[in-house]
Amino acid sequence: MALAQPETANGAKEKPALRRPELLAPAGNLEKLKFAVRYGADAVYIGGQKYGLRSNADNFTLEEMKEAVEFAKPYGARVFVTTNIIAHNEDIAGVEDYLRGLEAAGISAIIVADPMIIETCRRAAPGLEVHLSTQQSTLNWRSVRYWKDEGADRVVLARETSFAEIAEIKRHVDIEIETFVHGAMCSSFSGRCVLSNHFTGRDSNRGGCCQSCRWKYDLYAGEEALFAEGDDPFAMGAKDLCMLEHIPELIRSGVDSFKIEGRMRSIHYVATVVNAYRQAIDAYLADPEHYRTDPKLVEEIAKAANRPVNTGFYFAEPGHADHIYTPEEKGVPYDFAGLVLEYDAANGTALIEQRNHFKPGQEIEFVGPGGLFFRQRVEDLRDEDGNPLDAARHPLQKVRFPVQQPVRRFDMMRKKNPN
Repeated sequence: MALAQPETANGAKEKPALRRPELLAPAGNLEKLKFAVRYGADAVYIGGQKYGLRSNADNFTLEEMKEAVEFAKPYGARVFVTTNIIAHNEDIAGVEDYLRGLEAAGISAIIVADPMIIETCRRAAPGLEVHLSTQQSTLNWRSVRYWKDEGADRVVLARETSFAEIAEIKRHVDIEIETFVHGAMCSSFSGRCVLSNHFTGRDSNRGGCCQSCRWKYDLYAGEEALFAEGDDPFAMGAKDLCMLEHIPELIRSGVDSFKIEGRMRSIHYVATVVNAYRQAIDAYLADPEHYRTDPKLVEEIAKAANRPVNTGFYFAEPGHADHIYTPEEKGVPYDFAGLVLEYDAANGTALIEQRNHFKPGQEIEFVGPGGLFFRQRVEDLRDEDGNPLDAARHPLQKVRFPVQQPVRRFDMMRKKNPN
C-alpha cells in the first residue's frame, strides 16, 4: 500500500523533495581535472599509474593526485581514482601499498571491479569509499544488495540498465547509485570485450582497449565480398549516450551520481559537456514546474561531439538505428582555440593563451562556466608587446585583442572547423 503524501497548510499535497545529484566528470590529466571542476563538476574521476582501464591516458602520479585533491577542495569537489582492472595473479603484489598511497593523498573513493581489490581496500585503506565499477555489469537489485553487503558504498550500474530497473533497485536497496548519462557506449556488454585482445594482443580489461569496434571492416560471405567498391565499410560502433534532454527523469529516478564518460577526451569536450549538464541540473532544481531543456545547451553539446547520440538503454533496448554504419566524422565541429588569462576592463581587451591557430577576421566564440556565451570576430590582434600580428600561430602564444563583452580567467575561446 502506497504511503499518503503529507499535506501543506492549505490542504495541497506536498511533493517529495528533489535531491541534488552529483555531477561526476572524467579527467585524463591534471589540466582537464581543473577545467572539469571550474566548469561545475561535483566530483572527478581519474586514473593512476596502476590498476586502471585507460592506460593510454596521461594518468596521475601520487603527487599529481595530491595536487588534484588540494585544487578541488575549495570548490567542494571530490576526486575518485579508477582501480577497475580485472586482476591477474601478478597484479596482486603492490595493491596494498598503492591503496594506502591513495588514502594518504586524500582521494575520496576508488572505482573498482575486482573482489581482491575491494577486500584489500577494506582492510588496508578503510578511509577510501568503494564504488563498484560498471565492469561488474550490475543490473538487478539482488546483485546490488550483495555488493552492499560486501562493503560497496556505491554501485555504478551497467550501461544496459533501464529507468524501470533503476526504480526497482532503488526500492529494494538503500545505497548510492551512479549511472552514465553521457559519452561513448561499448558494443560489448558493459565493456566486457575481447576483440582488442584477439586483434592486437591488448587486454581491454587491463587498460589496453584499442576500440576495435570503431574500425572499418569489409564483410564477406565465404569468399564473396558483400560490399561493392566505394560502399561505406561496415562498422559496429554504437552511438554515444546523451541524456541532457532528460534531466527531470534522471533526477526523479533517484540516481545519486550522473557520470560523464571520457577520460581520453579533450579539454574542450570535458568543459563543454560538464558546463551544459551543470546548467541543466541547476535550472531544473531551481524551478521543476516550469523547466524546459534549453536548446542552447543541446547545441553546446553538439559543438563538442563527433558522433550521433541517443538515450542508450534508459527507455528501451537500442535497435538497428542506434548503431553507426557509416564512416565517423574525423573532427569535432569546433576547436578549443584559446584560453582567457586576463581581462582589461579599462580598454576592453583580453589576454589569450593560444591553443589552436586563429587569425584576424575569423569568427570565434567565448564560453565560460554558468552560461557565458557570445560570438565575435578577432580584430586588432597583437602580441604581449603590442606588436600587430597576422595570426596566432604558436602553441601557448600569448596574444591580446578587443572583446565585445567582459570575460573571465579560464573562459574558453573556440573556433568553428571548416567543413
